[in-house]
Amino acid sequence: MEFLKDLWAFFKERKKWWLAPIIIILLLLGVIIIFGGSSAIAPFIYTLF
Repeated sequence: MEFLKDLWAFFKERKKWWLAPIIIILLLLGVIIIFGGSSAIAPFIYTLF
């Protein structure tokens, strides 16, 4: 949780709000890759790409 606090403080202090969407998209892609490789919904995720 400290990493998230540090990240929030960085955004707030440096005014780097344009980085937030990039980080969110990368996290979502990471979650899709992790769940897509090891779950029963993998064939449905592969059809999206």
